[in-house]
Amino acid sequence: MSIREQLGKRILFFDGGMGTLLQARGLKPGELPESWNLTRPEEIIAIHKAYLEAGADIILANTFGANSLKFPEDLKEIVAAGVANAKTAVAESGKEAYVALDLGPTGKLLKPMGTLAFEDAVTIYKEVITAGAEAGADLVVIETMSDTYELKAAVLAAKEACTLPVMASVIFGENEKMLTGATPEAVVALLEGLRVDVIGINCGLGPKQMKSVFAKMAAVASAPLMLSPNAGLPRTEGGRTVFDVEPEEFAADMGELIGMGAWLAGGCCGTTPAHIRALVDKCKDMTPCMLTDKNMTMVSSYSHAVEIGEKPVIIGERINPTGKSKFKQALRDHNIEYILEEGVRQADAGAHILDVNVGLPEIDEASIMQEVVYELQSILDTPLQIDTGNAVAMEQAMRLYNGKPMINSVNGKAEIMREVFPLVQKYGGVVVGLTLDESGIPETAEGRLAIAEKIYETAAQYGIPRKDIVIDALTMTMSTNDASAGITLEAVRTLKKQGSRTVLGVSNISFGLPQRELINTAFFTMALQAGLSAGIINPNAKTMMEAYDAYLVLGGFDSQCSEYVRKYAAAKIPAKNDTNVTNMPTQGNKAGDANGQNSNLAGNIATASNSKSDGMDLKTCIIKGLKEQSTRATTAMLQDKAPLDIINEELVPALDVVGQGFEKGTMFLPQLLMSAEAAKAGFEVLKQYMDKSGQTQAKKGTIVLATVKGDIHDIGKNIVKVLLENYAYEVIDLGKDVPPEKIVAAVQESGAPLVGLSALMTTTVTSMEETIQQLRDTAPWCKVMVGGAVLTQEYADKIGADFYGKDAMQSVYYAEGLFVRE
Repeated sequence: MSIREQLGKRILFFDGGMGTLLQARGLKPGELPESWNLTRPEEIIAIHKAYLEAGADIILANTFGANSLKFPEDLKEIVAAGVANAKTAVAESGKEAYVALDLGPTGKLLKPMGTLAFEDAVTIYKEVITAGAEAGADLVVIETMSDTYELKAAVLAAKEACTLPVMASVIFGENEKMLTGATPEAVVALLEGLRVDVIGINCGLGPKQMKSVFAKMAAVASAPLMLSPNAGLPRTEGGRTVFDVEPEEFAADMGELIGMGAWLAGGCCGTTPAHIRALVDKCKDMTPCMLTDKNMTMVSSYSHAVEIGEKPVIIGERINPTGKSKFKQALRDHNIEYILEEGVRQADAGAHILDVNVGLPEIDEASIMQEVVYELQSILDTPLQIDTGNAVAMEQAMRLYNGKPMINSVNGKAEIMREVFPLVQKYGGVVVGLTLDESGIPETAEGRLAIAEKIYETAAQYGIPRKDIVIDALTMTMSTNDASAGITLEAVRTLKKQGSRTVLGVSNISFGLPQRELINTAFFTMALQAGLSAGIINPNAKTMMEAYDAYLVLGGFDSQCSEYVRKYAAAKIPAKNDTNVTNMPTQGNKAGDANGQNSNLAGNIATASNSKSDGMDLKTCIIKGLKEQSTRATTAMLQDKAPLDIINEELVPALDVVGQGFEKGTMFLPQLLMSAEAAKAGFEVLKQYMDKSGQTQAKKGTIVLATVKGDIHDIGKNIVKVLLENYAYEVIDLGKDVPPEKIVAAVQESGAPLVGLSALMTTTVTSMEETIQQLRDTAPWCKVMVGGAVLTQEYADKIGADFYGKDAMQSVYYAEGLFVRE
C-alpha cells in the first residue's frame, strides 16, 4: 500500500533525530553526517533499525544535508547509499515501512537576500531528488525550511524530477514566524497551492512551544498535517548537546498535538528511539482527526496570506499601462524604479494585493514581467496579482513568485482555460475568471453566471477547487448602457448567495464620463453592499478609500470602529474650497492588516526637504529598500548637507526605524536586508564624495565574524555582517567551517574587542564552545556574541558566551552598546 493510501487511516510515525545519535557513535565536529553513508554504513543502518524497532513507519534516509554544494564530487553515491542503508534497515527489521528521501536547506540564502539564484536552487534539489528516486525512495520529505522561496524551489524540483509523494515541513521561531517572516497561514497557502501531499512543522521548538503555531496552521489547512518537534530546548552537558524533554513527557505532549489534527508525528533534534517508542505506545491507537476543507480563498506573499472572503479586500490597479502615459514611458525606458515606487505608494495607501500588468506591444513582456515581479517582491510583502494574457509571461512570473499569487485571468473560452489552468495546477494561484466566452460578454446576469459555472467545472478537471477561482462579473461602462451597473451587481449578489468569491475592475463603470471618481465611488459602495469580495481600484483615490473604510464600519468588519477611529480621528477637515488633501489620513491596513499584520511605518518617516527622489525622501527610500532612489536622493542631499551629517541624521536613523520594525515583528528579514542594501547604495555615494574631498568616516570598531568549525551554514553570519557594516563597523569575515585557532589568530592580529560566532547544527555547537574557551585563554579582552537556530540564552550561558543574539538586529544593538561603553 502506498503512503498516500495510508494517510488518514491511522496515525503514521516518523523516526527521530540523527545528528545527536551520530555524535554519540563518534561523529567528529566538522565531519559531515552524510559521509557516513559510505564510510560507516553499519552505524547508519543500526540507527534506522532502532527507530523501526521503536515503531516508526517512515524512515528518513541520512541525506538531510546532501547536495552538490557540500558533495560536489560524489553526491549521487552519497544519496544512493543513504537510501540503500535505510532500505536495508527496513528489510532486516521485517517491518512494513517507508523510506523517505530527506531534503534540508542548502545553507544559502536565495537572491536578492543572498547569492543563490532561484533556478540554481531548483537544480541543486533536482540533482538530489533524481538520485534518491533512482535509488528507490518511497517519498520525498522536505524539512527544516526557514525560507518560503527555498521551500518553493525544493517542491518544484520534486514535482519536476519525480512522481513520488511530497511532504514539506518548515521551522518556526518562538515568534511563530519563519526566519524570512512567513506566518503559518502563508505557508499553508503556498504549499496547498503547490499541491504537496502533507504540510508540517519540525525542529526549532519543543512540542509544548509548538502547540500555538500548530493550532494556527490546523485552523486554515485543508491538507494532512505532520509534526516533528525537538525534544525541548538544547543545553550542553559534559561537552555534549542534550535536550530537556524526556520520552514520556514528549509522548504526552504529542498526544495533544495529534488530537489537534496531526496525521503524522515524529521527532527532530534531541529525540531518540526511546522518544519514538513512547510516542508510538501513547498514540498508536488514536484515530486521525477528520480532514475538512476550510474553503478559504487565500493568496500569499513571502510573509503573510490574504483571505478573499467575507471581508472585502483592495487590489491596487496602478501598475498597469492602460491609460497611463507616464507608466507606458517608464516601461519603454526600462524605468523599473518608477514601477516600484508605484507599488510602494499603493501598499502604503492600503492595497491588500497589487495588480501587475506590464503589457505593451513594443516591449518583451515576458522578460519585463519577470523582472518587475522579482523586484516588487524584493521590497514589498504585499501579495501580487499577475495580470497578463501572455502565457509565457504568466508562467515565468508564477514560477519565480515567492508565494501563492492571484492570476488575472481566464475566461470561458476553452482555448484560454487549456492554456492557463495547467499553470495554476503546477504553480498554485487564485484565478480571476472573466464571465465572457467565444460568444462575447452576455448582456444578462444569468448569462454571466452560466459562464462562471463553466469555468468552475473546467477548473475541477485540472484539480483546481472552486475556492481558488474568483469570478469577475465584468464592469461595463454606464456611458453605453443604462443597465450596465444593474446587470453586474445582480450577478455579484447571486454569486455571493452561492458562496462564490467575486472581483470587479471598479473604474470601468465611469469610462467616457466626466468626474469619474464620483461614479466610481458610488458604484464601489453599491458593489460592496452586493457582496463584492475584492475591488480593483486606485487605493490612492481619497474618496474610494473613504468609502471602503466607511463600509467596513457599517458592515461590521471594523470591530468597535477601531481602525476607522485610528485613521480619521485626527484628520484635517478641509475648509470650504480647500483643495489641499495632503492631510488625508494614512492607510495603515496593508495586505496583512486583515490577517494580523501591519508593516506601515509612515509615522516613523520624517521627510527631509532636500533629499527627495521622485517625491520620496531619503529615509523613505532606505526604509522601503529602494536602491536606485536612495542613490539619487543621497546625491541630491549633498548639495545642502555634509556627508557625515547625512550619515548620522538620515541613513542611520532610517536603519534604526527598520531595525525597530524587525524587532517588533512588523518588518521581516527580506525587508531588513533590502533596506540595508539601499543604505549601502547611499553610503557608496557618500564614500565617493568624501574620497574626492579627502574626508573619511571613522569606523566604530573591528568585529570578527565566523561560522564555527564543521558548520557550512553561513546565512545568519552574512546577515549580521551586512547590518554591522551599515552601522560603520569594520568586519573581518572569516567565512564558514572556521577552526578555533584561525578565529583566535584573527582576534590577536586585529585586536578586535568583539567576535561573533554562528552555528546552525547541533553537532557543531561543541566547536563554538571550544572556540570560546580558546579565546578566553589567549584573548581575554575579547567579548563573544553567539547566534544560530540551535542556540538559546541558557545554552549560550553554559558555553561561556557574553551575549546571545536571537536575531541579527540584537547583535547590532549589543555592538552599539559595547563600543559606546569603550
